[in-house]
Amino acid sequence: MNILITGAAGFIGFHTCMSLLTNHKIYGLDNLNNYYDVNLKKSRLKLLKQHKNFDFLKIDIQNKNLHGKFKKIELDIIINLAAQAGVRHSLKDPFSYINSNVLGQINLLEFARKNGVKKFIYASSSSVYGGNKKMPFSVKHRVDNPISLYAASKKSTELLAECYSHLFKIKCIGLRFFTVYGPWGRPDMATFIFTKKIIEKKKIDIFNYGNMQRDFTYIDDIVEGIKGAINLKDKYRHKIYNLGNNKPENLKRFVSIIEKELKIKAKKNLLQMQPGDVAKTSANINESKKELKFNPKTSIDEGIPKFIEWYKNYYKH
Repeated sequence: MNILITGAAGFIGFHTCMSLLTNHKIYGLDNLNNYYDVNLKKSRLKLLKQHKNFDFLKIDIQNKNLHGKFKKIELDIIINLAAQAGVRHSLKDPFSYINSNVLGQINLLEFARKNGVKKFIYASSSSVYGGNKKMPFSVKHRVDNPISLYAASKKSTELLAECYSHLFKIKCIGLRFFTVYGPWGRPDMATFIFTKKIIEKKKIDIFNYGNMQRDFTYIDDIVEGIKGAINLKDKYRHKIYNLGNNKPENLKRFVSIIEKELKIKAKKNLLQMQPGDVAKTSANINESKKELKFNPKTSIDEGIPKFIEWYKNYYKH
C-alpha cells in the first residue's frame, strides 16, 4: 500500500515507519520543529532515508499546499501521528496545540476527502479522560471534561474525525495512546528525563510526592496496535481504541528500575501535583484486544533497560 505518515521524524512516527517499510511505500511528513532537539529527529530520519520505500517531505500538516504535493499519488491510508505533544507545555504555548493538533487534523481530513483516501488513522491520547475517576478508562466513558489544553485539542481531533467520517464516508480510527516510552523516545518524557538527570547526578522531580500511576506502554506494542488499525476490516465508520499496557505502574517503582539499571541512586525532589496532570491512568483494552488483535507484551522491567541501552549508545555514556 501507499501510506502517508505524518510526524515521521517523531518518536512514534519513526517506529511506525520503520516497521511498515518492508511491506509498504511510505511517504513521511514532518516539519522538524524545535519543540525538542532537532538533531534527534534528524538522526531518526537518517535511518528512514536508508530505505528505498521511504520518501520524505519537510512540510507542516497545516500547510494547504499539501494538497498539491500528492496529486499523482494514490494513497491508501493516512496515519496522522504529528502533534504538538506535552501536557505542561500547553500551559505556556496554547496556540501551538490548536495550530498543530486541530488545524493540522482538519487540513489532513480535507486532504483525505479531496484525494479520495478511504482510511484515516490518527493519534489521540489517554489525556482525553481528564479527571475521570472510573478505572480503567474505557472508550465507552464520556470524555467531556479535559483538564489540560493538550487534552482538549486531542478530544477536538476525535470530534473532527467523527464529523468527516459521517459527511464524507472516510473510515476513521482514533488511537488513544497511554504513556508511550522506549528507544528513540522524546526528551520531554519521564523515562528520558529521569535517565538523563540520574546519569548527570542531578535531582529528579517526582510529582504528587510519588503517588502517581501510569499505564506505561512500550513503543513496539503501540506499533502493533497501529498495524491492527491498518488491518481492521470491520464495517465501522469511526472507531476509537485505547492502546495501553493495561497494567498501571507506580512511579516509584518505575524510577527504581531506572536506578537499578544505571546502578545509580536518584536524588529526588518530592513535589505536589502539577496543573493539568492526573494521578493515575489505566487502559481498558478489551475492544482493542478483540478487534485490533492488540496484545501488549512488554513490561517496564523489560522496556526500561531497552531504553537505557539505546540512550547510552546514542549519547555515548
